[in-house]
Amino acid sequence: MISVIIPTYNAEKYLPKLLEILHHQTIKYEEIIIIDSSSKDNTIEIAKSFGAKVITIPKQEFDHGGTRTIAGKIAKGDILVYLTQDALPCDKYAIENLVNPFYKDEKIGVSFGRQLPYPDATLLAKHLRNFNYPDKSYVRSINEKEKYGLRTCFCSNSFAAYRKSALEEIGWFKNGLIVSEDSYAVAKMLLKGYKVAYVSEAMVYHSHNYTIFQELKRYFDIGVFHRRERWLIDTFGKATGEGKRYILSELKFLLSNHYYHLLPEFFVRNMFKFIGYKLGYNYYKLPKSIIKKLSMHSKWWDRVSE
Repeated sequence: MISVIIPTYNAEKYLPKLLEILHHQTIKYEEIIIIDSSSKDNTIEIAKSFGAKVITIPKQEFDHGGTRTIAGKIAKGDILVYLTQDALPCDKYAIENLVNPFYKDEKIGVSFGRQLPYPDATLLAKHLRNFNYPDKSYVRSINEKEKYGLRTCFCSNSFAAYRKSALEEIGWFKNGLIVSEDSYAVAKMLLKGYKVAYVSEAMVYHSHNYTIFQELKRYFDIGVFHRRERWLIDTFGKATGEGKRYILSELKFLLSNHYYHLLPEFFVRNMFKFIGYKLGYNYYKLPKSIIKKLSMHSKWWDRVSE
């Protein structure tokens, strides 16, 4: 059985389209669970109108990992499909394609789909999606960590499916992570002998047009995550190699398409990413007042004691 789980907050502009297309998927699922952080708009009413099961939690109790765990434990399915509210399946085959690997290989613990940029995505945002989500599927195990490094455990809960028994085996998503609860869970599964599948045929629209300062904040939080979960770096390697590969790919993309006018933004944006990551990795040296200004998740720091 399959359960679809969507954490929401003020999602009324996304839910009608999302739930409509979910109701027309080619594969049958047991339920849609909406776990809502006390929205102030019509999110709950819309969800109920589509027959979704709604769980409401206080806004201040939302946690990237913990909230998904709450819904996952309640879910009836043995395969849990997680989406974010701003991800929109591209076609009626998205869920079926996403879960297919579980029926072909019992060692698949998680699969995630391809994210295509929305039509309004900037050129740099489009390149990021194409870089992170190529048109070729793959399956990876812990045996390939020497080749792919930290990229081995790459995943995105914007559109991913998990074998419930595998999540139970690793103790579910970790509570209290600032970001990357998905990569954390995948890494734990890989260490248990499970595999991760990337399914390029399973597609959603999902992209963000971050400002340069938003990029700094995003990479600050990634740096914090890597500092607080240093075992990931120790086990899979540093993120610098992947960062260099991305920068070279982006530069090639701009030059080959003659987007010379974007070169200044390219240099500034990547400099801010680097600075943000380094500041985040060394967050413990900064006063909390500065940290909260640099983080995308400033409220998260109110719950952190160190």
